[in-house]
Amino acid sequence: MKIAVINETSSADKNKNIITALENRGHTIINVGMRRTGAKPELTYIHTGLLSAILLNLKKVDLVVGGCGTGQGFLNSVMQYPNVSCGLIQTPLDAWLFGQINGGNCISLALNFGYGWAGDINLKFIFDRLFSLKEFGQGYPSYRKESQKQSIETLMKISATVHCSFAETISLINEKVLKPVLNYPGVLEIIDIDSIQDSELKEAFRKRII
Repeated sequence: MKIAVINETSSADKNKNIITALENRGHTIINVGMRRTGAKPELTYIHTGLLSAILLNLKKVDLVVGGCGTGQGFLNSVMQYPNVSCGLIQTPLDAWLFGQINGGNCISLALNFGYGWAGDINLKFIFDRLFSLKEFGQGYPSYRKESQKQSIETLMKISATVHCSFAETISLINEKVLKPVLNYPGVLEIIDIDSIQDSELKEAFRKRII
């Protein structure tokens, strides 16, 4: 699995703990968010929500690990975009149930609120449970599997219906939100505009970086 870790400014000091908790699991980790508090330029949860949606919609990553002080801001930010299914994860059981039932592609961590003694250990336990699943979205209890799979599919169809296309999003989104994301070190290299298969989406990105 290819995983993007995308910290925003208020939780940048937790970046090293997230990376450590994700190590030695056989996944490819892309550490694309803020790595230390006070670094410039700063990405707020508004920016990291958009960045997460970009990487997921371009299929550059399979899963985003994001969050903010409480986890609520990032959750609300990233869920404004199509093709994103995010859960607020505070405990190992949250992680297991989200992966097992909801089968989402993004998690939001509370990285300041309630993050006290052994907070880094809780992160490890969260990832232990999340990645104990051989496949996301297998349902719980088992007899609910088919119903829950249908619910996942229905939610994704609703998302496609109520959102504009991601190409339209990139074309229309406020420059004050988009520019800091595209100009953040390493982001354009990860996006790799020339590799985008969708011609409309590729053109939308090209117009916004001129």
